[in-house]
Amino acid sequence: MDTAFTRLVGIRHPIVQTGMGWVAGPRLVSATAEAGALGVLASATMTLDQLRDAVREVRSRTDAPFGVNLRADAGDAGDRVRIIIDEGVRVASFALAPSRELIAELKEAGVVVIPSVGARRHAEKVAAWGADAVIVQGGEGGGHTGEVATTVLLPQVVDAVDIPVVAAGGFHDGRGLVAALAYGAAGVAMGTRFLLTSDSTVPDAVKARYLAATVKDVTVTTAVDGLPHRMLRTDFVDSLEKSGRTRALAQAVRRAAGFRKISGLSWPAMIRDGLAMKHGKNLSWSQVLLAANTPMLLKSAMVDGRTDLGVMASGQVAGVIDDLPSCTELVDRIMTEAEETLKSLELLRAAR
Repeated sequence: MDTAFTRLVGIRHPIVQTGMGWVAGPRLVSATAEAGALGVLASATMTLDQLRDAVREVRSRTDAPFGVNLRADAGDAGDRVRIIIDEGVRVASFALAPSRELIAELKEAGVVVIPSVGARRHAEKVAAWGADAVIVQGGEGGGHTGEVATTVLLPQVVDAVDIPVVAAGGFHDGRGLVAALAYGAAGVAMGTRFLLTSDSTVPDAVKARYLAATVKDVTVTTAVDGLPHRMLRTDFVDSLEKSGRTRALAQAVRRAAGFRKISGLSWPAMIRDGLAMKHGKNLSWSQVLLAANTPMLLKSAMVDGRTDLGVMASGQVAGVIDDLPSCTELVDRIMTEAEETLKSLELLRAAR
């Protein structure tokens, strides 16, 4: 399926696997790329050396284009950009709007720049700064998310910018891809659907929790780090929401201590990271600490399989997913469904 986005990044199908921390590693990314979609490495949970090694591992597994996702507000974002350029990565995506200078540096090196946005004004800003495309995530998406549904946000952004728009939040099949194209998008991005594949390294017990979830089991909470965060509802999430400030602070300190031991960060550095993630929000001290070690809460579930001690970011689509195909099987299925849907629409038009 040929769209402005497939032509921009050089892929066969207008589908993106998003850069999910602890999930989007070399195995998943290379499998996605081999399937003809755009795989995106999640670099925020990697050291610089680990990022370089991961990029090279993906390159050893596939010749297809892939991308790397960065935190634009990371202190070493510039170093990560240089790795992307040095290693010849095709696409740089950003969870937050990158600076004009980072965009210019990447574009000068021939890297395609694709920020993720959650509001029309953000899309307009990065487009004016030279971004090549944008991923627009509606409120149905997993992880940190907004309040506006994809069906409302997507057409707003499509009408506001003249670069390819990729729709995210609520997509998992071919019908959704066709719907996004009808709104004017040039493709779709999916996180939870790729997490729930056989190529994902997430522990089987964790995948089983996702597959067992209903739509009502996916919630949005601010209890983790003070920002709206869509995830599976668990006893741990319930305990955070019910905890008083003193108890929440004690829990945060214990988990922060564990993160500090693994990461090697000092307490002042962790506090600075937590404060940097506030984004103008009035967070309690427990939320500041949890914001600093949220990556470790994700790791507890996504790597260690400890659903009782971690959080499981999730889009609402988890409630309608019931299988674990390979990335190739998933992408082929989506494209077949899309073609069948388009044919049905053409027949309907002809019948009129």
